Amino acid sequence: MRKIAKAQNRQLSDLHVCYEASGCGFWIARRLLQMGVRCEVIAPSLIPVKSGDRVKTDKRDAMKLAKNLRSNDLVAVNIPDSVDEAIRDLCRARTDAGDDLRRARTRLLALLRRLGFNYTGKTHWTEAHMRHLRHLTLPDAAHNRVLEDNITTIDFHHKRITKLEEAMLQLLEDWQRKPLVDALMAFKGFKLVAAMVTVSEIGTFSRFEHPKKLMAFLGLVPTENSSGNKQSRGGISKCGNPHARWLLIEQATHYRVPPKVSAQLSKRQEGAATWIRELSWKTQTRLSHRFNMLRKRQIHHNKIKVSVARELTAFLWELGTRIEARQDPTTQN
Repeated sequence: MRKIAKAQNRQLSDLHVCYEASGCGFWIARRLLQMGVRCEVIAPSLIPVKSGDRVKTDKRDAMKLAKNLRSNDLVAVNIPDSVDEAIRDLCRARTDAGDDLRRARTRLLALLRRLGFNYTGKTHWTEAHMRHLRHLTLPDAAHNRVLEDNITTIDFHHKRITKLEEAMLQLLEDWQRKPLVDALMAFKGFKLVAAMVTVSEIGTFSRFEHPKKLMAFLGLVPTENSSGNKQSRGGISKCGNPHARWLLIEQATHYRVPPKVSAQLSKRQEGAATWIRELSWKTQTRLSHRFNMLRKRQIHHNKIKVSVARELTAFLWELGTRIEARQDPTTQN
């Protein structure tokens, strides 16, 4: 029986399996890895495609994957463990709730603007604005019903976001990446939600040998079509993780102002190591100077944010690799 078991284990270890990243998720890959089978999840957008191949079937796709896997022409994606994947799904649910809240607000403002009811206050969606909406009476009963439904929907999404953030805070205490999240919250613009979304989407920072590879993973590097002495560069590739890319571009806006340690940032930095606070301040000074220099050159605001987000990625890579090196017992003397 032992010889049969050893032979079976040897046969499983000789297998090399791959499948495309899809709605199946990563549980198949994790199960195969537990069985000792070498398994990879392939990025569908990076699979080589022949321009003349117009026939697509499951059998032909499987044969093409096998041939490309044998010739080492496939790019595998990172396989997170079950806990990291669950935290990532929770963070994405928080992002979806924010999107739903934004759409509900947009629909309500569009209705009132179309009916000629404009808010004369300073800022929308403050407590004063919500009181104004709740005391507002429209001339038609049907419109009043729509108004009430939109306000109820907005309140529902507010409560939904609050519950999701409470769940994120609760699960963070037992998450293995909590030290990295706490360190990232010492950076300007990164509160609980932004820090957890960034860490859960990127995963292990040390798997990227250089920050430029992390930039390419996030799709923040420019496209290029050069030949000979001619160089032609276009917009960013957008070929990586869209959630992390969107968040980092939005976080880059925080560095448009001069560097400053606000009261909220100072509170978040309590208990952080000295080198983390120094790296945070270095990030502020560098990115703020970069933002202002590009603004003086009259570069488009969106291009400035992308450029600053690309440099912000390098600072995050340094933070992530140093934190993971301290957590890895094999790197400690």
